Amino acid sequence: MPLHITALTDPERNSSSHRLAWLVSDTDGNPAGSAFLRLFTTPGRDHLAELELQVHPAERRRGAGSLLLAAAVTAAREDGRRSVIAQTGTGSAGDAFLSGHGFRKVLTLTYARLPLADVDPAAITVITRQPHPGYRLVSWDGTVPDVWAATFTASRRAMDDMPMDDTDYGVFTWDEQRVREAAEVVRKRGELLHTVVAVDESDDSIAGFTELVVPGDGRGDGQHYGTGVLPEHRGRGLGHWMKAEAIRRARERHPQLGGLLTDTADSNGPMRAVNDALGYAPTHQTIEYQLDLQPEPAVAS
Repeated sequence: MPLHITALTDPERNSSSHRLAWLVSDTDGNPAGSAFLRLFTTPGRDHLAELELQVHPAERRRGAGSLLLAAAVTAAREDGRRSVIAQTGTGSAGDAFLSGHGFRKVLTLTYARLPLADVDPAAITVITRQPHPGYRLVSWDGTVPDVWAATFTASRRAMDDMPMDDTDYGVFTWDEQRVREAAEVVRKRGELLHTVVAVDESDDSIAGFTELVVPGDGRGDGQHYGTGVLPEHRGRGLGHWMKAEAIRRARERHPQLGGLLTDTADSNGPMRAVNDALGYAPTHQTIEYQLDLQPEPAVAS
């Protein structure tokens, strides 16, 4: 049965990206699949597009995925993008589809979960109270307080060298406005943002941070958004210390919360060691794929 592709208008737009969308349907108007292409617009990432493509299992192997992919790749190339990335589960239909359409594997992510019921409160408290000479822990909820805004923004460069293997991910440049906007996005979704930082007592600058987002009703699972330590402060156990404090606070403040979720690049040995030491158990893996775009060759006249 012939398939038809329709470009859609996606109202989702923010200061760092916008999306293009397509729907594939049969001649009776029944949807067979969809694709979203996120075009990043911030300096340092405006070469990149991120693809999310879904085809109904009953409609696979009939050309819907290829039709959607062709539209997305064309749009990315016309917009001057250098790379398209997409994520899928290992061994999934998407794994085979992307590798069969010119994408290459660039990153493996391991997802893990910490059941809060399994956390020994006494043991986690011992970790948080261990002295780290020259440092202290500070925490806040929601948007960063004004007193910490400048140094917290500066600490975001701790993520610049986060292992991304061969992914052409670019550099995400932070300023205070973007930090506040990110917190506002979480608030508007009805979720709670909790931040723990390690402060260098020599100058009251933030040496590292960890962020946790919790459902607004305090149930289900929370999600770690990022943990980073500035290069000049690494090797002192600050990541383990901060993350333990985030766990302790989540368990005490949200007694109905089921667990905490995190994902880490397989090549990020230090953070994987922190997660393992704190009791996070792997649940599944995903593969990041990348398609390197070349400009369309000029047509001779």
